[in-house]
Amino acid sequence: MILRRFICYNASSTVSSIAPSPKKKPLIFLGSPQVSVTVLEALFDASASPNSSFKVAGIVTQPPSRRDRGRKVLPSPVAQYALDKGLPSDLIFSPEKAGDEAFLSTLRDLQPELCVTAAYGNILPTKFLIIPVHGTVNIHPSLLPLYRGAAPVQRALQDGVSETGVSLAFTVRKLDAGPVIASKSIQVDDIIKAPELLSFLFSEGSKLLIRELPSIFDGSAKSKAVPQDDSKATLAPKLAQDEAWLSFDQEAFVLHNKVRAFAGWPGTRAKVVVLDDRSGQENELELKIITTRVCQASENRDGEQDNVTFKKGSLVFPCGGGTALEVLEVQLPGKKAINAAAFWNGLRGQKLKKL
Repeated sequence: MILRRFICYNASSTVSSIAPSPKKKPLIFLGSPQVSVTVLEALFDASASPNSSFKVAGIVTQPPSRRDRGRKVLPSPVAQYALDKGLPSDLIFSPEKAGDEAFLSTLRDLQPELCVTAAYGNILPTKFLIIPVHGTVNIHPSLLPLYRGAAPVQRALQDGVSETGVSLAFTVRKLDAGPVIASKSIQVDDIIKAPELLSFLFSEGSKLLIRELPSIFDGSAKSKAVPQDDSKATLAPKLAQDEAWLSFDQEAFVLHNKVRAFAGWPGTRAKVVVLDDRSGQENELELKIITTRVCQASENRDGEQDNVTFKKGSLVFPCGGGTALEVLEVQLPGKKAINAAAFWNGLRGQKLKKL
């Protein structure tokens, strides 16, 4: 009798202890380029943990575009990653504009509790922002309110900053102006280029996001978020193709920072002249400048000469203010990038002048 009672009690207590799993909160992710994949991956991983309170219920990304050498129409890196992870294609949305009514209607049907953006590349109208219960948060690769805009990492490197960071902020209608939930600052050396720094900051930003998700879902993030001081805001406008040209009238450190900032796209370019002393023939070349450093000891005087020399594995370009820029890697149109020594050897004794 005692044994039978124990078995009955144990069985009933086991059944009563198995409570139904709480419904996971729907989260919508918005992102497009490769750096956004880091954030989406972190969200997928976090949502798969046993104690996760949310699920990735949909992806919003830029429409397919022509990319790579074959110019094939391809889905965005975020869309491709989501497909590879097994997310149904009908949960991957690519509206031309985030304010399209058909898209907004579908978004409302998903009833998102939260939207997360990371380099999405589209303006979010008010009628989008009012849909998620807990709002929309954005990972922005700068220490807001500094460098609001499309190119925060590039403009920071162009300015030669020694410190930058990443911010997690609520999205409002004004560009990158919402209250900041959390941020992390990092030191910047004079070597790192924009693609590497951008990737690192989004990686750090994904950690901030996962750490802060509980407070966002329970509503406490809104009360602790710090409003931005608009008087301290700086802008980071989108890069333009015509900014790519280098002017050697500027000082070397300015040019070096620009090379780092514009790495990836649109890159930096310079025009040079190859002079054959024997024939007197001059050929103008366009060079893509890949990697540089500031020459620590320059014997060139400002405006004294235009000759480019070769020293210790680098092409030395005289620059403004008596400075000089060492160019370590270059690329000719339609060719692969090569080091300075290979380019110099290819001149076969001809002189090189800057323009």
